[in-house]
Amino acid sequence: MNQPSSTAPSTPAQPDSICYLTREQSVHPLDLALHNQLAQWTGGISPASVILAWLDWGLHLSFAPGKQMELQRLWQQQMAEWPLFLGQALQNGTTQPEVGDDKRYSHTGWSAWPYNALAKSFLQSQAWWDSATTGVRGVQSHHENVVSFMARQWLDVLSPVNYPALNPEVLETARNTQGSSLQHGMQHWMQDAAVAVQQKLQPNITAQDLPYQPGRDVALTEGSVVFRNQLIELIHYRPLNPNTYAEPVLIVPSWIMKFYILDLSPHNSMVRYLLEQGHQVFMISWKNPDAADRDLGMNDYLESGLFAALQQVSEITQHAAIHATGYCLGGTLLAIGAAALAKRQSDNNAPKLASISLLAAQTDFSEPGELGLFIDESQLAMLDALMWKQGYLDGKQMGASFQLLNSRDLIWSRIMRHYMLGEEDTTNDLMSWNADTTRMPYRMHSEYLQHLFLHNDLAQGRYLYEGQPLHLQDIQVPLYVVGTVKDHVSPWKSVFKIHQLTDTTVDFILASGGHNAGIVSEPGHAHRSYQLGATSTHGAIKPDAESWLKTAETVPGSWWEHWHLWLAKNSSATKSAAQQADTAASLGAAPGTYVMMR
Repeated sequence: MNQPSSTAPSTPAQPDSICYLTREQSVHPLDLALHNQLAQWTGGISPASVILAWLDWGLHLSFAPGKQMELQRLWQQQMAEWPLFLGQALQNGTTQPEVGDDKRYSHTGWSAWPYNALAKSFLQSQAWWDSATTGVRGVQSHHENVVSFMARQWLDVLSPVNYPALNPEVLETARNTQGSSLQHGMQHWMQDAAVAVQQKLQPNITAQDLPYQPGRDVALTEGSVVFRNQLIELIHYRPLNPNTYAEPVLIVPSWIMKFYILDLSPHNSMVRYLLEQGHQVFMISWKNPDAADRDLGMNDYLESGLFAALQQVSEITQHAAIHATGYCLGGTLLAIGAAALAKRQSDNNAPKLASISLLAAQTDFSEPGELGLFIDESQLAMLDALMWKQGYLDGKQMGASFQLLNSRDLIWSRIMRHYMLGEEDTTNDLMSWNADTTRMPYRMHSEYLQHLFLHNDLAQGRYLYEGQPLHLQDIQVPLYVVGTVKDHVSPWKSVFKIHQLTDTTVDFILASGGHNAGIVSEPGHAHRSYQLGATSTHGAIKPDAESWLKTAETVPGSWWEHWHLWLAKNSSATKSAAQQADTAASLGAAPGTYVMMR
């Protein structure tokens, strides 16, 4: 039996091993200190970036009389709708405003006077500002996105939905409950305010226990930690099928989240599903870094993370080829690592890949979606300053950005339900996981934002490893790529660009749902489906996203089932699970110790 595979913490790789340096080295400490204080006041948002965006938009709009005339006509058209609307509202008593897909106004009370007039006025203002902040010739695309986003945020603050006296649903509930809903809402607000004050006065206070604890309620699939170093624990799960495929599946989750989103409750665990279908499964569990890890960079995550795990899986499975699977930034790291491994084809000791699966993972960051709102040179300088003193980006700081991207559902909807309607917060395993935040080392976070999101070095062939640029065209194993329809983090059209960057077989799946729920899409989940198009093959003309979508077939059910069949097609025949028993000594039971770090 092999000895336990554990290594002592090692010194982080030197900067020149990947040729990326943090910008701290060329900035005066006094500037960093000032920017750090400013970033704490603004939540990490750069005032300079915001001001430049509004100036760019305002100046170009002032030089665009044609656009101004269009906005004037739109306003006149909106005003012309009011006489007919008011006549119908006063005559019929109810008139439903055209709300589109805005679920905030779905309650029947919004069709009654005067609430329908409030809703219509707000929706018209929203449409006008959307037109005003987009399509202004000469405005930088990034600045246009920032201005449009900020206009939506301010309008959402002013929405009549957020004011109890103007919200018919709140008033109706208060009447039906004889005011107890408002009383309960006030109690909820006071409780949350007390917690916020306590955390402000005692920032090191222990976080409240999660409703779903790893190892107790979630992350329950049986397995063992078979390797540990300063950055990862490697989990090998116990087979759940008497016969297993020789080629194992190694899952590389993103380091900005705990791995157990892919091993939640038994009924929606991707890990358990794969095991039941006869796949051997390994999982990387990233350490939750602290201030001592500030100098860990992308090269460390590649070497001590991905490559270390691949090497261990290869040795444990007697050098079988590996189905490597990456989720979110874990998929980006996997793509980088696969391109690096392709340069080592002559190295017989290097791990071999059977396939690569990328789940909601970008490799081209030219269109990163709304997350790009927070990424430009000014914004990254502010983030560097925010991380400079503490040595990492706190999970709560990062979570605030994601809340802004989906503020209607994550902020305003909760305020109405919890405070104005007096409803208790509901939770599930996915929501509990989302609250289990992680930190990111200063250097790594600065590097991947600068070289991936800002400069798009990977797609442009400028990303360096061991002093040499990496090219995704070098990847020759088949790819299985999943995008999700409502993804604010990795927009599916951005994920789709892997077709243009590689020259190998690519199967692309477009799953319903968002970045998290679209991936955690177990068989039997109601209302789930995915879209499937033709396979892109080596040497063929690469499709664009729109043309692919026009010919894609919609399939009801879970894409997991299609993925399993694809993995099986790219695997050899199954063998008895007993013949492929784990020969590595256990360092502890799954889910391990790193996932417990808060």
